Amino acid sequence: MKIGLALGAGAVRGLAHLAVLDVLKREGIRIDCIAGCSIGSLIGGVYAAGLPVKYIKELAREIDWDHITDITFPRHGLVKGDKFLSFLELITQGKNIEDLNIPFAAIACDIEQGEHIVIKEGSLAKAIRASTSIPGIYVPFKHKGRLLVDGGVLDTIPVSTVRDMGADIVIAVDVGVKKVNDSVKNIFDILFNTFDIMQHELEKHKTLAADIIIRPDLADCSGFDLDQVDKCLSVGYSAVEDILPDLIKLIKERI
Repeated sequence: MKIGLALGAGAVRGLAHLAVLDVLKREGIRIDCIAGCSIGSLIGGVYAAGLPVKYIKELAREIDWDHITDITFPRHGLVKGDKFLSFLELITQGKNIEDLNIPFAAIACDIEQGEHIVIKEGSLAKAIRASTSIPGIYVPFKHKGRLLVDGGVLDTIPVSTVRDMGADIVIAVDVGVKKVNDSVKNIFDILFNTFDIMQHELEKHKTLAADIIIRPDLADCSGFDLDQVDKCLSVGYSAVEDILPDLIKLIKERI
């Protein structure tokens, strides 16, 4: 029996994914494959590469937007993304997806063809960079002749991809907000809110066919504020602890 994890989009709120990974490891629940979209690809990818949750949490507390942001002339996006890619190369140790401890896939969208793209090979850092390219903020990433943006445009929580990877039980983690209520102070706030609204409307018309769905209540957490690491983690821990008895019961039944 294989257990797969589908980690959804949600910008900074996706740090709640770390709580899910931490509790599953604590309980001895082995994850056999991971697919991630946007922040889900970042968290899932570096975890699959072997970075302990403890290390990722400390890194999240120390990182600042200045470390990963290079503002550019806004032709295709406000942020060029080269600094972020360099950061990703560092924390993924230059690994390819084929070399990871856990089979992994990153979800992106071909912005020119409107196609759903699943990246399952090649540079892990580049796959994450493509999957996290929020339209209007990050410059789209060129990958194998395609111009790719954040996978959340088409697929906020990649449950079907995890099924295709052979998972018998799919755990989905939904870190999207159900009501956009962030005040707008700058262009980044406008773009983040716009993306949140798009994702929320997309989810209204899509059935999430996962066996277990974890939905941390992140309504009070901004998708842009990196100072909310511990708040996102706390909410994530509460959500996964609540669902844990159902998950353990399901695993026992399937075995």
